[in-house]
Amino acid sequence: MMMAHEVNMQRLRLKADGRIVELRDGQEFPLAPEMPGLVPAMPEPETGSTVPAPNETAPLPAVRDLRRRAQLTQLEFAARLGVPVETIRNWEQGKRAPRGPARALLAVIAHSPETVFAALATEPSPA
Repeated sequence: MMMAHEVNMQRLRLKADGRIVELRDGQEFPLAPEMPGLVPAMPEPETGSTVPAPNETAPLPAVRDLRRRAQLTQLEFAARLGVPVETIRNWEQGKRAPRGPARALLAVIAHSPETVFAALATEPSPA
């Protein structure tokens, strides 16, 4: 006799600004609380307080800072992320900016580097 098991599949979406949201009933719910310091701010003319800038992506912590917090060389950081070391150098020197999946990955690294590096280490290496 077979028993039916209900499986709750979580549907996630990676947003262009690096946020990860869960999709439920046609709505988006943040997977993790917003990280302070990752939302752009503009001074409000009347009060001088800050408000999020509309239609802008959230700035990431500097790639160099993320790498140094992880205590990795550029070569080691590149290897862990699976990108050429030149990419890391270009990001750190401001010649290029991380976009798309790389931007999202760096945002998650800023939040939980150990988890990301552990997950990346378990991926099978290309043959």
